[in-house]
Amino acid sequence: MATDTALHASRLESPVGDLVALSDGAHLVRLTWNEELDEATALVGEDAVSRETSRQIKAYFARELTAFELPIRFARGTDFEQAVWRGMLEIPHGETRTYGDLAQLTDGIARAVGTACGRNPIPIVVPCHRVVGADGKLVGFSGGKGVETKSWLLDFERGQKRLF
Repeated sequence: MATDTALHASRLESPVGDLVALSDGAHLVRLTWNEELDEATALVGEDAVSRETSRQIKAYFARELTAFELPIRFARGTDFEQAVWRGMLEIPHGETRTYGDLAQLTDGIARAVGTACGRNPIPIVVPCHRVVGADGKLVGFSGGKGVETKSWLLDFERGQKRLF
């Protein structure tokens, strides 16, 4: 994601890979896996928002936090995509909704919701991992190791331990 302005960045280790929280100085604008960070993105040191994001992500993985309280801004995305992302923020920790459920909320179609989920710039905080197919099937995830990461996050939130 190339940008005209530099973004503040905090890096953190997590059970689903090394993450980078990116802030515009006032809002969290992106959360990404370190290996997916575009080399063209201009980064400067940490700021209060990126540090707080790191703190809350660590608390989430320590099972001390189930709802993020971060100032977020969708720096890109169509009106429809942003509506889908806002809809995902309403899905409670440990629960799922289908692409169809979100389509009804946004007057869209399930396939378009899936595309919007794949473009979510702030995964985990904006919980696209909580969106599943109509039959409960895990049909995609754009971050980390894909569906394996999505499955891990859902199992984690439900308090299930993985055997593999």
